[in-house]
Amino acid sequence: MLGLQRFAGSFVSQLYRRAAYSSNVRTAGVPLATTTTGGHSDAAEPEARTPAVETVARKPRGNMVAAAFESLKNDNPKDDSKSLASSKIDERIINAKTVNGLLAITENNNAFSRKHALRIVSILAEWSTLDRVKISEFENDTRFLRICRMLGRTVPKSNSGNGKTLAESNGSAKRISGFRTDDLNTVLGVAGDDEAAKLIASISLPQMVKVMSTLAQRKRRSTPLLRSLAFNISSSSEALDLKQSADVLYAMSTLNFQDSVLGAKVCADVQTALPKNVEKSAVVGSIITSLGILRYRDLDILESLTQWFLKNSEICRPQDLSAYFLTSALLNFKSGQLEEVSNKLVKSIVREDFTKQSEWLSFVWSLTMLGLVEHKHLASVLSADFLETLKKDKAGVTATSKMRLLNLNSYAQLLATDYKGPLLSADSPAYQVLMAHPKAKQVLVNGMLDALKSLLPASNHFQSALDSKMGFLIDALCHFDANRNPLPLDKENPNAIRVALMVIDFHDICHGTHRSGSGVTNLTFDLLEKSGYHVIPVPYNEFSTSDKLLKRVQYLEAKFKAIASSK
Repeated sequence: MLGLQRFAGSFVSQLYRRAAYSSNVRTAGVPLATTTTGGHSDAAEPEARTPAVETVARKPRGNMVAAAFESLKNDNPKDDSKSLASSKIDERIINAKTVNGLLAITENNNAFSRKHALRIVSILAEWSTLDRVKISEFENDTRFLRICRMLGRTVPKSNSGNGKTLAESNGSAKRISGFRTDDLNTVLGVAGDDEAAKLIASISLPQMVKVMSTLAQRKRRSTPLLRSLAFNISSSSEALDLKQSADVLYAMSTLNFQDSVLGAKVCADVQTALPKNVEKSAVVGSIITSLGILRYRDLDILESLTQWFLKNSEICRPQDLSAYFLTSALLNFKSGQLEEVSNKLVKSIVREDFTKQSEWLSFVWSLTMLGLVEHKHLASVLSADFLETLKKDKAGVTATSKMRLLNLNSYAQLLATDYKGPLLSADSPAYQVLMAHPKAKQVLVNGMLDALKSLLPASNHFQSALDSKMGFLIDALCHFDANRNPLPLDKENPNAIRVALMVIDFHDICHGTHRSGSGVTNLTFDLLEKSGYHVIPVPYNEFSTSDKLLKRVQYLEAKFKAIASSK
């Protein structure tokens, strides 16, 4: 009951609440965003699971969405007589108690549709699973064969009577079980995606999960079908078990499908089912990994997962614990039990637990963002021979690995207290990394640069796409004096106020119940500020290229004035 109440609250808040993301105030608990480049926007486990590059922001539409999906239940809303006939068939299907009662509905009924056929097959599949009926009772029935033909499936007749062989009986069982185990073929075999979406409400919750999982396996991102699945799964009063929750989150992350209401439903069900799992950590590792890939930040579920890992650390695989740290870092989540996490979980992982050096690097990088890294961790990846061992990985030294090494090198120099260990050499190959923004973010950067050109006196008063040598780009750099006057960058001025402008796009923040800048955001801002920069975040929801140039100039001018007055 408690889980249902929590989900109901989350459902309402997610449907009607838009979280604000402002660049005016930056607190320790909710930092703003950082520029992610290259591998820093990769999945929680980039070597194993890689989501789509682009994420599409989807705004809740409240009653409009509910009304739209409600309309999907009718094949032809304009035809009242047909709708009435269809409703009567639905009622007969619900009330049917026998195989004959179900199959009799197909006879001499012009209003009988593919939607009704799918519902009848789903019921028969469920009854056969529960041993309520035997497949032999209906597999050769002409009415059942007609339903199969309507769904685009062929069920050939087999020999009847006592002469049926065991192989033939097994074949019959496989044919009907196909409707249970290959629901996507059943649904998509009916017609196109829009038509298939109409049928989702007719199948059971476990079948919806199977359809979603199969979409992920086939890398088929059918938006109408995914939206219908999200709506119907979210609306179901039936709770998902832990495996089903993991499957839904995996499908969402694989298909890069963001849906805040579905996310709230799944997280509420995970919290209910989580304490019952005391045997294996793989399903929990899958859940935490998917949350990281989706950048879905819900502090309640993350705290529950933390408590589970602490309580069941003995059965946890190293890769699942590593996934916990990486996701926590990406989502900028620091548990209220952080000290216990450090003492119990961090110390249980050693370098030998990882088959790939890049996985050990990712683990150390995540500890850095969480403030749990030790000097020995930093020394292990900044030593002269680590790059050589990294080359032995199948993927070699990737751009992602190089940028993370630069992050760690800068952290060791600027933020690590009394670090005396090795650092990257000046000629390290890690510095030889090409960094560039995704196209969508570059559009925002270009819009900001256009405004800067109109605001500043000359082109030598700012610099763009500056390599920080810390593993990320500075989108724009400019200098000001104490009187708010811009200064040229080609002249030395030791008293200049150095300003770094960082564009924050949709991918640079965490979404979900508790929106925030990501852990990479926090790390980037900390490194810039420790290097002597005053950072101005330019978030996508405040600064838009669709705004007129004058409005964009005024926005930046106000930010510059605020900096000068604070000095």
